[in-house]
Amino acid sequence: MTDINATHSTPDSLPLSPHSTIAVIGAGYWGKNLVRNFHQLGVLKTICDAGEDSRILMKESYSDVNVTNHFDEVLNDSDIRAVIIATPAALHYKFADRALRADKDVFVEKPLSLTYSDGEKLVRLAEQRKKILFVGHILQYHAAVVALKTLIKEGRIGRIEYIYSRRLSLGKIRREENILWSFAPHDISVILGITGEEPSYLDSVGNNFLHARIPDVTMTNLKFPSGIGAHIFVSWLNPYKEQKLVIVGSNGMLVFDDTEPVEKKLVLYPHTINWRNGIPEPNKAESQFIDISQTWKEPLRAECEAFLTAIETRTPPITSGDEGLRVLKILEASQQSIEAKEFVSPPHPLPLTPYAHVDVHETAVVEERCEIGEGTRIWHFSHVLSGSRMGEKCTIGQNVVIGPDVTIGNNCKVQNNVSIYKGVTLEDGVFCGPSMVFTNVYNPRAEIRKMDESRPTLVKKGATIGANATIVCGNTLGSYSLIGAGAVVINDVPDHALMVGNPAVQKGWVCRCGERLNDVLQCMTCGKTYRETVEGLEEIK
Repeated sequence: MTDINATHSTPDSLPLSPHSTIAVIGAGYWGKNLVRNFHQLGVLKTICDAGEDSRILMKESYSDVNVTNHFDEVLNDSDIRAVIIATPAALHYKFADRALRADKDVFVEKPLSLTYSDGEKLVRLAEQRKKILFVGHILQYHAAVVALKTLIKEGRIGRIEYIYSRRLSLGKIRREENILWSFAPHDISVILGITGEEPSYLDSVGNNFLHARIPDVTMTNLKFPSGIGAHIFVSWLNPYKEQKLVIVGSNGMLVFDDTEPVEKKLVLYPHTINWRNGIPEPNKAESQFIDISQTWKEPLRAECEAFLTAIETRTPPITSGDEGLRVLKILEASQQSIEAKEFVSPPHPLPLTPYAHVDVHETAVVEERCEIGEGTRIWHFSHVLSGSRMGEKCTIGQNVVIGPDVTIGNNCKVQNNVSIYKGVTLEDGVFCGPSMVFTNVYNPRAEIRKMDESRPTLVKKGATIGANATIVCGNTLGSYSLIGAGAVVINDVPDHALMVGNPAVQKGWVCRCGERLNDVLQCMTCGKTYRETVEGLEEIK
């Protein structure tokens, strides 16, 4: 076994001051692990979570810590120096932005945000306010990755030629983000750190099995200016867990397998390829386990310590906001590649007539490269532009424009005089009232082309948008939310929220059936009951 003196970026004795108090926002699936580590480090003051069950559990487990469901309470506490954000990814930007504006240092779990534009705003805001912005790319603090980088720097495998990662499991399946955004940030972060450059070429493909618009499996192909190639394969539909990174060099190969015990996590294969008479011949050598036991600690603990060191020393961490932004750039480009490939037309597009059981009025226009589900009806003078996809049993009213490249789920109803532009996505069961408006550029000018600045809008399952309402681009409307007639939505809307006014404000909660809930979150019409979560409401089964 080869010994390597791989050191972490954090010292054994952290320079903690009494003022290094921390609040963790979100104590759920992953947040509870951050709570545990920061509590063990003696710096945790407050836990904030919207779920009552989660708060009860936290109070029982950490009786010496303040537990609340009010984020403003955290922001207004001058004793809290830094905030850890472990909410669902869709809320990362909103919480990080508010925390930075409240003069807190911020640790954001990956991804930094769900758009490059929002990520860039956070980075610039942190710079303006001279705050630490730290992104939870945990592998950068893993002892095996630290050792791996050292071996590469020492030239143990020669010139890097190819990198391949596999992150697979039958694990937690998310709705607010797809597998690319959930799993791939870890490997993208490490690969960018190893190569020290951004890719000059990228393509990505995905497959959807559990949800029409949320890929469960993706493969991303990267090529770098130096000639290095890389592949990232992620899936949450694998029968077993696999977390492996393979780095192929001109003089050897390194394999990092995080499912192995500490003594076997990192292996050096001194294999080479020799050319003989113009024919490549593999030359296999005995593998060597790399000893990382002397520097081993729980990667999350190392990450938490790195954050504390950064806020005490004011030194930018390895996973700074800028590093998070570089990862976000790759994620967004990969997402765009996936979506473009979904809309690639076959060599000989079929004419409109073969659509089975689709009722398109003779005055309506459906362009080539569109997909329309069975049972959908498109009424007078409507226009579906190229690349748009529509599910089954939708009703599209008169004078409606859809596209290009718009995705609409099953059982949606779009009433008269509605335009659904590129960048807008409707999940299943969405209702768009007459003459409601989607925007796609935040600050348009007639004389300046700004379509490359468009912001995406997501309307989640079962949401209703009333007549003449306006949805400003870049926001998400939660599942089964209800937007009142004439309302102007300028922010994200929680699940089941009732929004009215200009600008729209929340005036209560609505049931899945559309009726308003009472004070105890019960529907007097259908009898369903709900409880509050970080995202809004969820039904109590």
